[in-house]
Amino acid sequence: MKTKFLAVLVASCFAVPAMAQSNVSIYGVADAGLMKQSGQTLRVVSGIADGSRLGFKGSEDLGGGMRAIFNLEARVELDTGSQKPTLLSDEQGLYLTRGMGPGFTTVLAPLGATNSNALSGALLQQIRGGLQVKNAPAVNPEGALFDRTAYVGLVTPGGAVMLGRMYTPGYEVFAAADAFESGTAGTWGGITGGTAGFTNLGADIRSSKSIQYRIATPAGFGGSLMYGAKGSGYLNRYNKFLGIAATYKANGFDVGAAHNRSYDQGDNVSLVTSTIGGSYTMGDFKFFAGYHDQRNRHSVLMADYTAAYTTAIAPGVAAQLTAAGLPAPNVAALGAGLRTVFLNNIAVNSQVDAASYQLGLHYRVGAGRIMASLAHQNDRTASDSDANLAAIGYDYNLSKRTDVYVVYAHIKNNNEGQYIPGAAGSPGGFTKTPGESTQAYQIGVRHRF
Repeated sequence: MKTKFLAVLVASCFAVPAMAQSNVSIYGVADAGLMKQSGQTLRVVSGIADGSRLGFKGSEDLGGGMRAIFNLEARVELDTGSQKPTLLSDEQGLYLTRGMGPGFTTVLAPLGATNSNALSGALLQQIRGGLQVKNAPAVNPEGALFDRTAYVGLVTPGGAVMLGRMYTPGYEVFAAADAFESGTAGTWGGITGGTAGFTNLGADIRSSKSIQYRIATPAGFGGSLMYGAKGSGYLNRYNKFLGIAATYKANGFDVGAAHNRSYDQGDNVSLVTSTIGGSYTMGDFKFFAGYHDQRNRHSVLMADYTAAYTTAIAPGVAAQLTAAGLPAPNVAALGAGLRTVFLNNIAVNSQVDAASYQLGLHYRVGAGRIMASLAHQNDRTASDSDANLAAIGYDYNLSKRTDVYVVYAHIKNNNEGQYIPGAAGSPGGFTKTPGESTQAYQIGVRHRF
């Protein structure tokens, strides 16, 4: 009775008509633990196996096989109480600024070797600090209250239609194929986020301002179709977004194939992903396999990078050039040349072209399960910064709602790769040096309510 009363009370806070809901539920996940990454201090981390959250969902029977539904789900960081997780590693990501240093030195060559090298180095550090501000939000930078999910819809005998912010078809198939269920240091997504670490998303997880149609048949076949309007996508930057998936969930199988396609602010094709995979349960074993192709020639973040240079970096550049004793016309000319170097390099460095593979399994042992996986990211850009991930873990159920887990993961980076294991709710960040192998240990507790 207390739970039902609280659900009605919370629903009444949103709008008076919500009192007419026939069924409103409050649910959530409280997940936290300890994590030790290579070269980093031992930390308390929220959302290791599952992103911690607080949600509200409800439905109303409209008759004739129709129901109205809604879902609102808020991110919660148990370690700080905020909704803006940061990168777990304190190290600097270097890939986005690749090639800029020599370019700046060339532009500044008329100032002499000593001055050009000094100014180039100072400018490069200023840009890196501006692109990756320490302790800045790595997820949900806009601070949205219901960043995880926010939609309303109708379920009909012919399928369901929802409108709002939802998981994309491509990501749902990707997550179903992940042996570590999109969480812990072992998650497959830990090595698909851009060429050298968390620089660009390797998959659109959710899309705002979208409409989705879903269908599931009694035989286990299903599918989804999503369209996102202007302002859609995970970061609300796309001009439009399209997603489609076909699934089969029966007879031990949970498999699917999906394709996502997005368009940047100028309507150029941006992130495109194709994913196939899933799992098969056989007795105490559950086997996972997945393939994920990702390409992005026009990063939707280019507008952000350009704006950051214009507002936060260019004034400092002009001040440094003026301090060197240059007249205003020279300051303007050199400043324009430095801006061109920045934009040309970051346009290339923000591109993604890779294919990823993963194999994994679960083995049930009493009230627990052993989890293991191997994943490979094949970087097809000129950098050839491949990465290999190996992970093993154990998850033990203390009850139907509470479990404890331990996980170990190791990543072998090649060339300029800086991948480092992360968690479900927070990206890992970067290794200290490119090409460095890294590992992480985690122990945590998860409670579902």
